[in-house]
Amino acid sequence: MTARLGQFAKYLVLLVFSFLALYPVFLMIASSFKTNLEILTSPLGLPASLSLENYKLVWEKVNFGAYVWNSVYVSGLSVLLILFLSSLAAFYLSRYPFRWNPYVLFFFMLGLMLPMKLAILPLYMIMLQLKLLDTLTSLVILYVAGGIPFAVFVFYGFFKTLPAELDQSARLDGCNGFQVYWKIILPLMKPPLATVGIVHLIGVWNDFFYPLIFLKSEELSTIPLGVLTLFGEYDTEWNLLFASLTLSSLPMIVAFLFASKQFIEGLTSGAIK
Repeated sequence: MTARLGQFAKYLVLLVFSFLALYPVFLMIASSFKTNLEILTSPLGLPASLSLENYKLVWEKVNFGAYVWNSVYVSGLSVLLILFLSSLAAFYLSRYPFRWNPYVLFFFMLGLMLPMKLAILPLYMIMLQLKLLDTLTSLVILYVAGGIPFAVFVFYGFFKTLPAELDQSARLDGCNGFQVYWKIILPLMKPPLATVGIVHLIGVWNDFFYPLIFLKSEELSTIPLGVLTLFGEYDTEWNLLFASLTLSSLPMIVAFLFASKQFIEGLTSGAIK
């Protein structure tokens, strides 16, 4: 009887926390189908009809398609570069001991201790000198530089758990250093790749600070910066705002589901091997 009560209490707590986590998402989606008047008069109620008019207005009025493309370009390229460069650096540091190895690793770890936003003025001046202001390239450079320390930290710890015999066997088969990384180590990296990828993808996709500082042209705006146009000085179009938030969150939901699947598959394949 006591065990059943314990199980019931656990499931009850899980249900409560699940409700607290999912209800804001449900409220956002429900509000995206309401009119502005419905949101103001009945913010917690259900929409009167499931019309897609708000989504149509967002796509046409706010130029949402351009914002989506800019966010996809910046986020996709940044995450790919972070994963590739960081995994290469961590592989070299974990597999090739040399005199300055701990100091180079400590240099990467400094990036976790010193937030880049504290150096926003020097970064702005550097981008100005490089003529990269008001370009998506500036955002990619900033996100890659800011994301590499955490990724190196995660990948380095993962590489240390892999036996060195894998490298030696591959080299006996004629593989060079890069082929060992690409053909042997990289297929085993699904768990850390999924973890680092989803963490940085969410961070870059939802970032508002760097686009606000380094972008001036409206056509280059990412989704968080573009949504700002829906906030007026005297009025806010809440129905369009919730529709845009719903559209912007859908790719992240899909990416999270994909990454979590890869994470589980990676753990299973590693256990079998």
